[in-house]
Amino acid sequence: MSQKCQSILLGARGRVLGHVASVSHDFSDGDVIAQHFHPEHQLVFASTGVMTVHTKQGAWVVPPQRAVWIPAKTPHRIAMSGLVSMRTLYFLPKLRPGLPAACLVMTVSPLLRELILHACRFARLSRTVPAQRRIIDIMLDHFETVPSVPLQLPQPSDERAVRVAKAVSANPGDRRTLETLCRECGASKRTVERIFLLETKMTFAKWRQQHRLLHSMQRLASGDKVAAAALDAGYTSPSAFVAMFRKQLGTTPRRYFAPKPESPRREEERQPDQESGQ
Repeated sequence: MSQKCQSILLGARGRVLGHVASVSHDFSDGDVIAQHFHPEHQLVFASTGVMTVHTKQGAWVVPPQRAVWIPAKTPHRIAMSGLVSMRTLYFLPKLRPGLPAACLVMTVSPLLRELILHACRFARLSRTVPAQRRIIDIMLDHFETVPSVPLQLPQPSDERAVRVAKAVSANPGDRRTLETLCRECGASKRTVERIFLLETKMTFAKWRQQHRLLHSMQRLASGDKVAAAALDAGYTSPSAFVAMFRKQLGTTPRRYFAPKPESPRREEERQPDQESGQ
């Protein structure tokens, strides 16, 4: 059962405390935030480390310098791979129409990164304060044009395909054919292929490749070398893995996970609530 979290932006009788709020927290490798949901939209940013957001619809892997958008009232849990520096912004749902209605991973440009880190210096931001309103509006404008990243793994709901998906997830490096997996899971190959295409919009082969990519990203974030992550994900050689990684994400694993220093954040720069007009 999902735990409902109290609003961070609304007070007693629905009084607006702010239009955007921030929470910053660091996590250790393997930490998990149990399933819950918020009344606000969330933008969850991975300054360092990799987060995996799980919902009923699928999983979204959030590597360094990427962010995931989680619409209000979406039950989710978050698992950490590596040391994770999480920066989360909460937005009132009615702040602007047309915000994404489904989870997605987005590229964080240098400008958006600095806006997120700057916003996290405030406990809350209010559109009644001109300087803060400009920060909020620029971020919202950015969300409408920022490109999404193909780091989602949709999940089938039909029990026959679910059994196959669980078998693959239990051992990403397993090289058994779909025919063998189907036989052991009590379903026909043709039926499972049809279900995957219908429910995930992917062929099984593409779904399995995506699962291996996301699994390898989690292992790399936890400290595995490229060769170990490649073999664990079922690739025959590190070069084959690097070639797939470059094809999917446009660069090599080493460059993708290259650390980017976070902007200095002095404690005195974090503004108290009263300075935001609250």
